[in-house]
Amino acid sequence: MPPKVSVKRPRTAKERAARTHRILLTLDEMFPGATCALEHRDAWQLLVATILSAQCTDERVNKVTPGLFAKYPAIEDFAHANPEELGQDIRSTGFFNNKAKSIIGAARKVLSDFGGKLPRTMEGMLTIPGAARKTANVVLGTAFGIPSGVVVDTHVQRIAARLDLTRETDPVKIEKDLMKAIPKERWILFSHQIIHHGRNLCKARRPLCAECPLNPVCYAKDKTA
Repeated sequence: MPPKVSVKRPRTAKERAARTHRILLTLDEMFPGATCALEHRDAWQLLVATILSAQCTDERVNKVTPGLFAKYPAIEDFAHANPEELGQDIRSTGFFNNKAKSIIGAARKVLSDFGGKLPRTMEGMLTIPGAARKTANVVLGTAFGIPSGVVVDTHVQRIAARLDLTRETDPVKIEKDLMKAIPKERWILFSHQIIHHGRNLCKARRPLCAECPLNPVCYAKDKTA
């Protein structure tokens, strides 16, 4: 194995800003058109898919949702679904009973309080069962193009720490750090780029550092090259 290359840490705010800018430029080169991997046709379908994606891979969710949306084509169908039956329909995504309860509750909430249309504010989204900040950010950013925050999933949490963009471990605090470090107009794209980066190169175990274009600016303790 080749020796690890020493990377200089930024010491000043100006150096940190320059490093962050370089990270963003590199991500643009790596993933110029990055977008949400969850397949959907509208904001409601994206909300359902995002709820299903908790503790589950997007690949698995994308195998479940075509049949699911064929069986329940409208939000009203989910609102009147039998919880046990819906649970079995989504069983392979894990935690299916809780997810079924959240989806049915979400459908009823959207119908009763928002006229069947998902709200376009963080405050409104957070009133919907199953929609915490991560889910709300996914829907607002991907479906509506609204940069309400930064999606913090396991990939973003891991890579933000490796890139020293945060030293927090709580997702809400991590998001606050990223919202300060990353320009608002980049929040949506940045989230997608980091998620793709986590799946392709910066993996939890044995990250492929030797192949990573971000290697020259990364001084993570667990670098493999």
